[in-house]
Amino acid sequence: METPSPFDLFDDEIDPELRSQILRHQMSSVLSDKERARLFGLHETCRIRENAKIIWPENLKCGDNVWIGEGAILDASGGLEIGSHTSIGLSVFLWTHSSHKQNRKMANVKNSPDIVRKPTKVGSGVFIAGPSVVLAGTTIGDGAIISPMSLVDRDVADGEVFSTVRNTNKDIKGLRAEVRDLTKRLEALEGS
Repeated sequence: METPSPFDLFDDEIDPELRSQILRHQMSSVLSDKERARLFGLHETCRIRENAKIIWPENLKCGDNVWIGEGAILDASGGLEIGSHTSIGLSVFLWTHSSHKQNRKMANVKNSPDIVRKPTKVGSGVFIAGPSVVLAGTTIGDGAIISPMSLVDRDVADGEVFSTVRNTNKDIKGLRAEVRDLTKRLEALEGS
């Protein structure tokens, strides 16, 4: 059996834009941070580390002096804006779409009208520690800090330090205080 040429392996039915995205991602693995940033059309002061991926880079508006860590995935399909002097940590996922509706309808097909796309915005001077996930449609204000292992499912105010773990602990402490207060009130009612 004859070994096929590498060019014989390509499927003519593949969308040329998808082929371009695949080749761009593969090529990026042999480039420096600055070369990789240039490949994705980012400002010359930006750096993007190995194995980071930008989905639909043409929908990404990115300021200057942005650092994107290893393994980060930036989904710009629904419109993604990142301000200047921002760091996107290792294995951070920034989403601008969700396909949950098409899955629940058992209609997981290409270009489904059930894919929900919402713009996501990350301000200037933001630090997002990885691994963290930012869901579609959220806005992270200027100077905010996102702690590691966070799920950002709501807007984050300018300068806010957001932590899923810290917020969960606050909620639990608050609930415990409420339970103690309600217990005391019930005991007072039973005693009268």
